[in-house]
Amino acid sequence: MTELRLRATEPTDLDYVLAAEGDPQARQWVTPWPRERHAAVLTDPDYRHLVLERDGRLVGWSLLAGVTDTNRCVELKRIIVSARGEGVGTRAMRLLVDLAFDELGAHRLWLDVKHDNHRARDLYRRLGFVEEGVMRDAFRTESGEYADLVLMSMLETERPDG
Repeated sequence: MTELRLRATEPTDLDYVLAAEGDPQARQWVTPWPRERHAAVLTDPDYRHLVLERDGRLVGWSLLAGVTDTNRCVELKRIIVSARGEGVGTRAMRLLVDLAFDELGAHRLWLDVKHDNHRARDLYRRLGFVEEGVMRDAFRTESGEYADLVLMSMLETERPDG
Protein backbone atom coordinates (compact mmCIF):
# COMPACT_ATOMS: atom_id res chain seq x y z
CA MET A 1 0.00 0.00 0.00
CA THR A 2 1.28 3.47 -0.79
CA GLU A 3 2.08 6.05 1.83
CA LEU A 4 -0.70 7.52 3.90
CA ARG A 5 -0.32 11.07 5.13
CA LEU A 6 -2.18 13.51 7.35
CA ARG A 7 -2.57 17.14 6.39
CA ALA A 8 -4.59 20.06 7.67
CA THR A 9 -8.13 20.14 6.32
CA GLU A 10 -8.74 23.03 3.95
CA PRO A 11 -12.12 24.67 3.32
CA THR A 12 -12.18 22.99 -0.12
CA ASP A 13 -12.02 19.57 1.63
CA LEU A 14 -15.27 20.11 3.54
CA ASP A 15 -17.48 18.58 0.85
CA TYR A 16 -15.50 15.35 1.25
CA VAL A 17 -15.59 15.57 5.06
CA LEU A 18 -19.37 16.03 5.10
CA ALA A 19 -19.92 13.21 2.60
CA ALA A 20 -17.67 10.82 4.57
CA GLU A 21 -19.33 11.77 7.85
CA GLY A 22 -22.80 11.38 6.34
CA ASP A 23 -22.11 7.94 4.87
CA PRO A 24 -24.54 5.43 6.43
CA GLN A 25 -21.70 3.22 7.71
CA ALA A 26 -20.04 6.20 9.41
CA ARG A 27 -23.31 7.62 10.75
CA GLN A 28 -23.85 4.57 12.91
CA TRP A 29 -20.74 5.58 14.89
CA VAL A 30 -20.67 9.40 14.74
CA THR A 31 -23.19 12.21 14.83
CA PRO A 32 -22.64 14.48 11.81
CA TRP A 33 -21.80 18.12 12.31
CA PRO A 34 -23.06 20.94 10.08
CA ARG A 35 -20.60 22.52 7.65
CA GLU A 36 -20.44 25.67 9.80
CA ARG A 37 -19.15 23.75 12.81
CA HIS A 38 -16.46 22.02 10.75
CA ALA A 39 -15.49 25.36 9.17
CA ALA A 40 -15.22 27.00 12.60
CA VAL A 41 -12.75 24.44 13.95
CA LEU A 42 -10.47 24.80 10.91
CA THR A 43 -9.16 28.03 12.44
CA ASP A 44 -9.64 27.21 16.14
CA PRO A 45 -6.20 26.73 17.73
CA ASP A 46 -7.57 24.12 20.15
CA TYR A 47 -8.41 21.73 17.29
CA ARG A 48 -6.57 19.89 14.54
CA HIS A 49 -8.93 19.05 11.70
CA LEU A 50 -7.04 16.67 9.41
CA VAL A 51 -7.63 14.76 6.21
CA LEU A 52 -5.98 11.48 5.27
CA GLU A 53 -4.49 11.29 1.80
CA ARG A 54 -3.17 8.37 -0.20
CA ASP A 55 -1.98 8.79 -3.79
CA GLY A 56 -3.46 12.31 -3.87
CA ARG A 57 -6.90 10.95 -2.96
CA LEU A 58 -8.78 11.65 0.28
CA VAL A 59 -9.40 8.39 2.14
CA GLY A 60 -10.47 9.67 5.56
CA TRP A 61 -10.36 12.49 8.06
CA SER A 62 -9.88 13.05 11.76
CA LEU A 63 -10.38 15.64 14.45
CA LEU A 64 -8.22 16.18 17.52
CA ALA A 65 -9.43 18.48 20.31
CA GLY A 66 -7.78 19.98 23.36
CA VAL A 67 -4.44 20.56 21.66
CA THR A 68 -3.88 23.70 23.76
CA ASP A 69 -4.93 22.02 27.04
CA THR A 70 -2.40 22.91 29.73
CA ASN A 71 -2.85 19.40 31.16
CA ARG A 72 -1.56 18.00 27.85
CA CYS A 73 -4.67 15.83 27.39
CA VAL A 74 -5.60 15.57 23.73
CA GLU A 75 -8.89 14.04 22.62
CA LEU A 76 -9.31 12.03 19.47
CA LYS A 77 -12.75 13.40 18.75
CA ARG A 78 -13.33 11.79 15.36
CA ILE A 79 -11.79 9.47 12.85
CA ILE A 80 -13.65 8.42 9.73
CA VAL A 81 -12.11 6.25 7.05
CA SER A 82 -13.84 6.01 3.69
CA ALA A 83 -11.33 3.47 2.30
CA ARG A 84 -12.57 0.63 4.51
CA GLY A 85 -10.93 -2.77 4.72
CA GLU A 86 -7.59 -1.59 3.36
CA GLY A 87 -5.70 -1.12 6.65
CA VAL A 88 -6.06 2.66 6.43
CA GLY A 89 -7.67 2.94 9.88
CA THR A 90 -4.81 1.19 11.66
CA ARG A 91 -2.18 3.23 9.83
CA ALA A 92 -4.12 6.45 10.39
CA MET A 93 -4.38 5.76 14.11
CA ARG A 94 -0.62 5.22 14.33
CA LEU A 95 -0.08 8.56 12.58
CA LEU A 96 -2.50 10.26 14.98
CA VAL A 97 -0.79 8.73 18.04
CA ASP A 98 2.57 9.95 16.73
CA LEU A 99 1.15 13.42 16.04
CA ALA A 100 -0.43 13.69 19.48
CA PHE A 101 2.66 12.66 21.41
CA ASP A 102 5.51 13.86 19.17
CA GLU A 103 4.20 17.11 17.70
CA LEU A 104 1.51 18.20 20.15
CA GLY A 105 3.38 17.07 23.27
CA ALA A 106 0.42 15.19 24.71
CA HIS A 107 0.77 13.36 28.01
CA ARG A 108 -2.58 11.62 27.50
CA LEU A 109 -4.49 10.81 24.33
CA TRP A 110 -8.09 9.86 24.97
CA LEU A 111 -11.27 9.03 23.11
CA ASP A 112 -14.74 7.72 23.62
CA VAL A 113 -16.24 5.01 21.45
CA LYS A 114 -19.71 3.57 21.23
CA HIS A 115 -19.99 0.50 23.41
CA ASP A 116 -21.07 -1.72 20.51
CA ASN A 117 -18.34 -0.55 18.11
CA HIS A 118 -16.29 -3.70 18.69
CA ARG A 119 -14.12 -3.27 15.60
CA ALA A 120 -12.90 0.16 16.72
CA ARG A 121 -12.47 -0.91 20.34
CA ASP A 122 -10.36 -3.89 19.24
CA LEU A 123 -8.19 -1.62 17.10
CA TYR A 124 -7.67 0.87 19.92
CA ARG A 125 -6.72 -1.92 22.35
CA ARG A 126 -4.26 -3.40 19.82
CA LEU A 127 -2.61 0.02 19.54
CA GLY A 128 -2.20 0.29 23.33
CA PHE A 129 -5.29 2.18 24.47
CA VAL A 130 -6.72 1.18 27.84
CA GLU A 131 -10.43 1.04 28.59
CA GLU A 132 -10.99 3.30 31.59
CA GLY A 133 -14.70 2.92 32.06
CA VAL A 134 -18.17 3.24 30.66
CA MET A 135 -20.14 6.45 30.42
CA ARG A 136 -23.66 5.13 30.87
CA ASP A 137 -26.47 6.51 28.70
CA ALA A 138 -24.07 9.14 27.35
CA PHE A 139 -25.85 9.80 24.04
CA ARG A 140 -29.17 9.34 22.30
CA THR A 141 -29.40 7.18 19.23
CA GLU A 142 -31.41 8.17 16.17
CA SER A 143 -34.21 5.94 17.49
CA GLY A 144 -34.29 7.97 20.72
CA GLU A 145 -32.76 5.27 22.93
CA TYR A 146 -29.84 6.03 25.23
CA ALA A 147 -26.56 4.16 24.74
CA ASP A 148 -23.19 3.86 26.45
CA LEU A 149 -19.77 5.17 25.49
CA VAL A 150 -16.50 3.52 26.49
CA LEU A 151 -13.74 5.87 27.60
CA MET A 152 -10.26 4.82 26.44
CA SER A 153 -6.84 6.44 26.72
CA MET A 154 -3.14 6.04 26.23
CA LEU A 155 -0.49 7.78 28.32
CA GLU A 156 2.80 8.84 26.80
CA THR A 157 4.56 6.25 29.01
CA GLU A 158 2.28 3.49 27.66
CA ARG A 159 2.84 4.31 24.04
CA PRO A 160 4.39 1.46 22.07
CA ASP A 161 7.96 2.53 21.22
CA GLY A 162 7.19 5.73 23.16
